[in-house]
Amino acid sequence: MRKKVTLKQLARELNLSISTVSKSLKNDPEISEKTINRVHELASFYNYKPNALAVSLKSNKTKTIGIILPEILNHFFAKALYGIEQEASNNGYKIVTCITNESYKKEVEYVEMLNYSSVDGFIVALSQETQVLNKFDHYQALKRENVPVVMFDRVSEEIDCDKVIVDDKEASKNAIEYLINTGCKKIAVITTISDLSVAKLRLEGVKEAIDINAEVTLIELPLRDSQNVEAEIEKFLNNNDLDAVLGLDETAAAISINMSHKLGYKIPEDISVIGFTDGLLSKHSYPKLTTVSQHAEELGAKAAQILLNQLDDFEEKHISKTEVVKTSLIVRDSTN
Repeated sequence: MRKKVTLKQLARELNLSISTVSKSLKNDPEISEKTINRVHELASFYNYKPNALAVSLKSNKTKTIGIILPEILNHFFAKALYGIEQEASNNGYKIVTCITNESYKKEVEYVEMLNYSSVDGFIVALSQETQVLNKFDHYQALKRENVPVVMFDRVSEEIDCDKVIVDDKEASKNAIEYLINTGCKKIAVITTISDLSVAKLRLEGVKEAIDINAEVTLIELPLRDSQNVEAEIEKFLNNNDLDAVLGLDETAAAISINMSHKLGYKIPEDISVIGFTDGLLSKHSYPKLTTVSQHAEELGAKAAQILLNQLDDFEEKHISKTEVVKTSLIVRDSTN
């Protein structure tokens, strides 16, 4: 493999100073056009690239952002990551993405690794285990070191940083009210993410809507991934007289449709179903799933914008704020 040429080598071969070569590569008006052309021609011949470490040491920035995600197979996080990457790239930043697979231990390890690698800041969605354990020392350590952090979707009020969330509580409230307005009175709430902050907010919204409509019956089925989710949902649907299901996550809603078919129920004639996250399961279920869209790409881009603004105008006494991205109810064939 050919050894990478350095700025010093270019300068020696051109019989110029290192400073002149550096300025020529930046098209500095102090340097003559003839010299700039000579430098660019030789740099192109050797495929010269600036040393990223040297540039970062000089500017005190690596122009990289650390991204911590709980999973990537989830359509929501994939779309959010796309929004983050687009915004970062448009502003000259690269991203380094780590997937915790819902593990607290991995989250701690990745935060420490990325911080040691001197990323300029972090964009984070908390793992399920981190939220269950309620342990956030790894983020408190970043705070003490003045490393900017922006959390999105899965956040904790115990961490003093900027946050970007969706209106989960209002979204579930609106979904329940939609079901009620279409004549549903025996509504089940099913979730496979009951330990997460977003599920708790969504359940709060459900209960607010039910409290306003006292004649409506609410039945809850909180599940965890470790359980046999399909069998539990099938048993639940078979044992309860329902006319609607609100899945607080896309998986719960999609399984509810499948198990309803298996039990001989018609969707939406017998049971209406609404889910969260406008992903592939929602678009390709039969019938197509009415769903709450969280605008994941916009949310990811917003998180990146907030972090980049911090990096461009860093203040040690930064006052943290929370921005809320509004959701939309996309009505399809699984509801009346």
